[in-house]
Amino acid sequence: MNRAEGEASCGFRRLLHDRWSCRAFLPDQVPDGVITEMFTMAQRTASWCNVQPWQVHLTKGEGTRRFAAGLAAYVETRPPAAPDLPMPEEYRGVHRERRRGAGHALYAALGIARTDREAREEQYSKNYAFFGAPHVAVVTTARDQGVYGAVDCGAYVTNLLNAATSLGVATIPQAAIARYADHVREHLRIPEDRLVVCAVAFGYADTAHPVNAFRTARADVADVVCVVDG
Repeated sequence: MNRAEGEASCGFRRLLHDRWSCRAFLPDQVPDGVITEMFTMAQRTASWCNVQPWQVHLTKGEGTRRFAAGLAAYVETRPPAAPDLPMPEEYRGVHRERRRGAGHALYAALGIARTDREAREEQYSKNYAFFGAPHVAVVTTARDQGVYGAVDCGAYVTNLLNAATSLGVATIPQAAIARYADHVREHLRIPEDRLVVCAVAFGYADTAHPVNAFRTARADVADVVCVVDG
């Protein structure tokens, strides 16, 4: 590996290490040129047979404020409807442990006791106000592409998050809005041949907010990679 390759590798490793989910944003809008660069980079995502099934509805300014206010009001008065894509029925074993670990770290950063159900629910409800982010990207997949379309959209979201990080933009991917896909579809006028996958809220991080101080852990490579050598 030559020096340039080594520097590129170190840069990419640092990028992956530095990305985190932001849960408190400053109100500042991200410049249009930076947004365009983010989505241009994400568009290089590999996909099954190069179908590129993702499409994005992007909000900014008053569009984000109206979307957040409408969704938050809708959630207060209605139970979740069926999401377009099935969500996990339950979490078991190590998946349950990892999920609980992330939740405990979040509430500890905010000083919320495990027994304070009201405060925990209030924090969760901020999902539907997009944590104050000035921009929201709702990612949809083509209905006729099935599971592979959703998998491709997952890859697209990952690249979008990393592209944003490389440009100094904070992000958080949000599956919670998929529980109210009916309202999201109606508000954004998403065609019926599209399935709501998730949202990515983004902007500039409020680094003074305690919620942005914690980081989630990652499993060891040995726990997830099974080597077959014979």
